[in-house]
Amino acid sequence: MNYNIRGENIEVTPAIREYVEKKISRLERYFTETPIANVNVNLKVYNDKKAKVEVTIPMPQLVLRAEEVNEDMYAGIDLITDKLERQIRKHKTKVNRKFREKGGINTLFTVTNEPAEPAVEEENDLEVVRQKSFDLKPMDNEEAILQMNMLGHSFYVFTNAETNRTNVVYKRKDGRYGLIEAN
Repeated sequence: MNYNIRGENIEVTPAIREYVEKKISRLERYFTETPIANVNVNLKVYNDKKAKVEVTIPMPQLVLRAEEVNEDMYAGIDLITDKLERQIRKHKTKVNRKFREKGGINTLFTVTNEPAEPAVEEENDLEVVRQKSFDLKPMDNEEAILQMNMLGHSFYVFTNAETNRTNVVYKRKDGRYGLIEAN
């Protein structure tokens, strides 16, 4: 894995770099071969002395991404590693289940002797518990945001009146809005 560690409002010291590489490299044990991937790590320190750690690992079959805000940057890095391990285990369980159902062999992940989290819990995370269908009304972005806020939702699916394509507006963590346009 290639590490790209960037700091905002903080100097990335050799000690921090070594700690990040040591912790993130623990993820390699979940793969049969070490994936060729660029690990993007963004470390940010705010004025209130809180540290934000973001890690993104794009791979061919999977994109691992996690972020954590913590008082202690090293604790944040530990929590990020735990989150990424959970994502890998969840994906591994899902992939292995599909291969077992089809009778194939999975070569992406290794089988470790570590205790696995209960499969029932992971299956429930992916279970669809409610389904809705509705007609997508053509509207502009502003009207979609108003509809979303009126309904009290964090996102809203609509047909863009200008492009006649399906779009999604969503509320970001910073309180602003984002737009996803389908191709």
